[in-house]
Amino acid sequence: MEWSDRATVLAVRPHGEASAIVEVLTPAHGRHAGLVRGATGKRLRGVLQSGNVVEVHWRARLSEHLGAFSIELVEARAPNLFDDALALSGLGAACAMASLTLPEREQHQRVYEAFDVLMGQLMERTIWPALYVRWEEGILRELGYGLQLDRCVATGATDDLSHVSPRSGQSVSTEAAEPYLDKLLKLPGFLHNPLEPLQEGDVRSGLILTGYFLERRVLWPVNKTLPEARGRMIERLDSAGLL
Repeated sequence: MEWSDRATVLAVRPHGEASAIVEVLTPAHGRHAGLVRGATGKRLRGVLQSGNVVEVHWRARLSEHLGAFSIELVEARAPNLFDDALALSGLGAACAMASLTLPEREQHQRVYEAFDVLMGQLMERTIWPALYVRWEEGILRELGYGLQLDRCVATGATDDLSHVSPRSGQSVSTEAAEPYLDKLLKLPGFLHNPLEPLQEGDVRSGLILTGYFLERRVLWPVNKTLPEARGRMIERLDSAGLL
């Protein structure tokens, strides 16, 4: 069994004295892990960094085996972020969330493509936080837990949508939400209308919204919680005034 694909490095875990278990995200083979021999050597040490784009070749005797990766660098993204703590926090959060939420070896090409766009914008601090929120919302959609954000669940209205029901994941208009504001989640305008300009507090509301549903619908059923890396990203965004 073998295949080759473009990939982004998600995580590297030491294995033995000189090898590592490397987890990557690919367009055709999803989140996939493999053994990389000589991972601590000079040639691969700089290649096996989270966020780097690589060409991977996977080989195993049987499909259910861990298998081995051979890896070649395509684009070194990680070094460009080393001097930007905020960008690094976004990289760490995205890699951790992909690793936690995406089923292993299950193709999710749209998630990969959106992840690739997000990685390419991490130096643009006024752009990537909203992209990150959209990416998390896309994970929910890809996994079958998509939020219904195009019309009010109570009235059917398609405009003036301001909140989301935590029970149904459906949007609620401002008028219908009024009696239940303490029970509803805020809906940032940019999530249901791509042309809506980003407002103060929108990124915070978006992260609360996607985090709520990712935790309860995706992670809790398998005894997992939101990763610490995501919390660190939120702290960095808050300190930078970007929430």
